[in-house]
Amino acid sequence: MSMFRPVAQRALANARPARSLSCPRVRALCASPRPFSRLFSASTAAHQLPPLTTLTEEEEAIREMVRRFATDVVGPKVREMDENEMMDPAIIKALFQHGLMGIESSAEHGGAESSFTTAIIAIEELARIDPSVSVLCDVHNTLVNTIFRTYGTKEQQDKYLPLLAESKLGSFCLSEPASGSDAFALQTRAEKSGDHYIINGSKMWITNSWEAEIFLVFANVDLSKGYKGITCFVVPRDQVKIAKKEQKLGIRASSTCTVAFDDVKVHKDDIIGGEGKGYKIAIEILNEGRIGIAGQMLGLAQGAFDKAVPYTFERKQFGQPIGTFQGMQHQIATAATQIEAARLLTYNAARRKENGLPFTKEAAMAKWYASVVAQEVSGKAIEWCGGVGFTRETGIEKFWRDSKIGAIYEGTSNIQLQTIAKLLQKEYS
Repeated sequence: MSMFRPVAQRALANARPARSLSCPRVRALCASPRPFSRLFSASTAAHQLPPLTTLTEEEEAIREMVRRFATDVVGPKVREMDENEMMDPAIIKALFQHGLMGIESSAEHGGAESSFTTAIIAIEELARIDPSVSVLCDVHNTLVNTIFRTYGTKEQQDKYLPLLAESKLGSFCLSEPASGSDAFALQTRAEKSGDHYIINGSKMWITNSWEAEIFLVFANVDLSKGYKGITCFVVPRDQVKIAKKEQKLGIRASSTCTVAFDDVKVHKDDIIGGEGKGYKIAIEILNEGRIGIAGQMLGLAQGAFDKAVPYTFERKQFGQPIGTFQGMQHQIATAATQIEAARLLTYNAARRKENGLPFTKEAAMAKWYASVVAQEVSGKAIEWCGGVGFTRETGIEKFWRDSKIGAIYEGTSNIQLQTIAKLLQKEYS
């Protein structure tokens, strides 16, 4: 190390002084025989930052509560709900009763008044047991509730947030047959008629739509304006027609439906954020929602890992547990590292969001990487357990089936990579 000190000192002497070096204490440190080590130790002593995974007492308590709830209440019903492709109404009711459907909403509106990171932790813990229940909670909290809290009028917040916190499930209706990744090519129309709008069109791939009672519907009030005509409307359940319930590879208990709107009459007071502001709402809210999906995929990967690894130390071949073979050890170590990296990306994006820092790139990174890790780790978990992992009885194969959606919804993996690339180009060009 000593051979680098003269070089470092010459570099300091010849370098253009930065503003921070005008501090007498810093100048004195830099002039000393060991400037870097002393400066580093002084800085570290003054500013000891906690790890990214550090949680507040409230966040830690909620993590433990959700973990127990997921294990004790959701766990026994996972296979039945998956086989029936239907969410048990008792699970939805229990989510409300445990305060998990208004995590960030104010106490005044019946919510828990907790942090955004708390919501991500809840989504993660639910996904460790059942990603279907996790995404139901995720869409309700990070998309529906947040839209009302961020863009709704006081009257809309007072009317809908208590319902969403206590009893009524929400649904976010953006995608259409011809507008998936190109979300703003949507064709659902809303024509003005006095103090009302008449909505006609259909939506596809709509999460929570089978059970939801409050729908946020994006429709264009003027196609000639393109995306600037897109507007967000609140539509009650009795005006929504469920045209088809999809049969899916994974997250089968989570409802995904085609919904139709035939001459649906909505009052102008049920516009969220103002006419023509729907595109802005959708862009901003999906950035936040992607952190939720990262949390879901993170929890999924951890759940598959937690189920499979103990088995590798129980199952013996050639006179020893298969988990003690070096090849297996390396695979398990790699998976654990990938999960931890996904957790750090996800928590960092969440903290940036709740602290008002730019987070679009970080959200895309977290969502992309967590979905990759979820698919890879859940696939490996099946292989580690061999034939047992391939059967539905253990539930390990379900994690792999559920993982596939992570690369598709709330922005495909290619869309995430493109978002990251564009922001990097802007940063470096």
